[in-house]
Amino acid sequence: MAEATIGVIGGSGLYAMEGLQEIEEVALTTPYGAPSDAFVIGSLAGRRVAFLPRHGRGHRLNPSEVPSRANIHAFKQLGVRYLISVSAVGSLREEYAPGHVVVPDQLFDRTRGIRPATFFEAGVVAHVGFDKPFCPALSERLYAAALAAGATVHQGGTLVVMEGPAFSTIAESEENRRRGHALIGMTALPEAKLAREAEIAYATLAMVTDYDVWHPDHDAVTVEAVVAVLQANATLAQHIVRHAVDLIGDGFTSIAHSALATAIITSRDHITAEARERLRVIAGQYL
Repeated sequence: MAEATIGVIGGSGLYAMEGLQEIEEVALTTPYGAPSDAFVIGSLAGRRVAFLPRHGRGHRLNPSEVPSRANIHAFKQLGVRYLISVSAVGSLREEYAPGHVVVPDQLFDRTRGIRPATFFEAGVVAHVGFDKPFCPALSERLYAAALAAGATVHQGGTLVVMEGPAFSTIAESEENRRRGHALIGMTALPEAKLAREAEIAYATLAMVTDYDVWHPDHDAVTVEAVVAVLQANATLAQHIVRHAVDLIGDGFTSIAHSALATAIITSRDHITAEARERLRVIAGQYL
C-alpha cells in the first residue's frame, strides 16, 4: 500500500507544484465512507507527501459536506503523522490583511453540531486533550516556512469556525471581533479534533482572502474576490508547503502522537469486536 508521513489538505492546486516527483494517485475506502477525493502522493524534498483536495476536485463539497472522518482516517491509513491544513480565511483584524498568511494557535467552535466530530461513539468513549488544538511544533515550522517563502506572515490568533456555506452577517462579524477572534473560516473543525483523535500532528496555514464583512472600507465578501486572492496566493502556498516539508524532515515528537494514551475511558471488556475493527486504524494499539 502507498505510504506517506506528511499530509497536506487544501486546494486542488497544491499537488501541482513544481518538483513533485514519483506521483501516484490512490483511492481509499474507510469505515466512514469515501474521502473527499483520491489522494495524490508524490516525493517532495525527499519525503513522501499525500495531498487531498478538501472540497474534492472542482470544489464539489460545501463545508458541512466535507467528510472529515473519512479524510482523517484515510490519512492515518497512509501512515501520515504530520498534517498541514491550507485554508482560506477571513480576517477579523486590521493588521491581518488579504494576501497575508497566519498560523493560528487557537480554535473557537461556532458550527452547529451537524458534522460528525469524533471517531469514538457507538460503544467506545474517549476524551482527548484539546487545549492546544494545533500542534505547537508543527505550527512553528509552518511559520518558519512562510518566512522562508517570503510571505507576510503572522503568528498566533484564534480561528473561529462557522457553519456556512453563507458568509457572515455584519452582526456576527462584529460579535466575533468583540470576542477577540482573529480569523474566521468554515473547515478547521471537526478536522482538527479528528486529527488529534487519530494522533496526527495538525496545524493550519491560514491564507487571508478578505476582511469578512466588518471592515467599513471593504466591500462584502464575494466568491469572485476570494478566488482572485487564492489564485494570486497559489504559488506562495506551494512554496510554503515545500519549505515546511523540508523543515519537518525526518519528523519530531508532537503532543498529538500520544493523545489517546490515557483518553479511552470505556472498559476494554465492554468493547465489541465490531467496534475494535472499526477503530483498528485509529486506536488499535490501545484496544
